[in-house]
Amino acid sequence: MFGRINEIFASIQGEGVYFGEKQVFVRFAHCNLQCSYCDTEFNRFQEYGVDELLSAIASYGGGFHSVSFTGGEPLMQKDFLREALALVKRSGTKTYLETNGTLPEALDEVVEFVDIIAMDFKLSSSGNSERAYWNEHRRFLKTARQKEVFVKAIIGAATTEEDFLAMASLLDEEKYRGILVLQPNSLEEGKHLDEKLAMFKNWGATHPFSVWVMPQMHKVWGVK
Repeated sequence: MFGRINEIFASIQGEGVYFGEKQVFVRFAHCNLQCSYCDTEFNRFQEYGVDELLSAIASYGGGFHSVSFTGGEPLMQKDFLREALALVKRSGTKTYLETNGTLPEALDEVVEFVDIIAMDFKLSSSGNSERAYWNEHRRFLKTARQKEVFVKAIIGAATTEEDFLAMASLLDEEKYRGILVLQPNSLEEGKHLDEKLAMFKNWGATHPFSVWVMPQMHKVWGVK
């Protein structure tokens, strides 16, 4: 079995609650969505066998917090991903899955081998897709909560109040008590976006989950 991998590299996590941690990143090719702000070259990839992938990860040595399986969308290659996750865990390394949170059935098949899940909420008004994924996100979160999970949403100038409130309502209904990271769209800046982020953070204070506003820190630090 082979997986299509865009790139493998070692760096510092710049998004979410584990920012600043050293990780080996395995970036999977292909995605089921077409987000307007995405900066990944999905058409460029190399095929790896599972043992080859493990050797490539091991070549970076030790001292890493975890291996981040990212994309693209790793769950599009769930069979290969499952084998890779299992081998990494067997080697004694934590596994960290970065996902758009829209493929709950695929998560069901790999979740036993995942330690940490960084789950996106894809808000249609943020430029993520032509439709909402509330049902998929709800189902995904139910499974993800078997493990450690935090959620993240890209916020842009066009992100609507309705989308934020719908996301907050879903998290309330699912009794989510973790962290919601609001990540400003790195392609946008300005007073209007700052005001929207501040407004959403204030609204979040009325809910039992915690709200962080956090940019992509690796771009701030100037690392990959």
